[in-house]
Amino acid sequence: MDVKVPRVRGDRIQLQQVLLNLITNAIHAMAAKDGARILRLRSEVHDDGIIVSVADTGKGIGAEAVERIFDPLFTTKSDGMGMGLSICRSIVESHDGRLWFDPNKPEGADFRFRLLADSADSPHTPASS
Repeated sequence: MDVKVPRVRGDRIQLQQVLLNLITNAIHAMAAKDGARILRLRSEVHDDGIIVSVADTGKGIGAEAVERIFDPLFTTKSDGMGMGLSICRSIVESHDGRLWFDPNKPEGADFRFRLLADSADSPHTPASS
């Protein structure tokens, strides 16, 4: 079955930065882990656009961090600055999208972002920052 993947409009470099940060975070989350380390990247067509997922089998997001994980200057890493996820969320939101995470079962985290489709009838342009 052929699925038509909708085009999205956005700043290629900024969206690349989002993906690179999420992938790097996933790799760091799995670095000290024994056993299988699985990083899964997936994109899927969703009602009005696409959803991109970066999932890992790392340590996951602790309950104490759930509410603050996207806050500027909050980090769970000993050498982190706490800006990566905050910047990622700002970039995705500037493209009228949404960034969130869910636990990856049985372990790890699954960070996802949604971008709206660019239609010829109503062109989508990222909001100004």
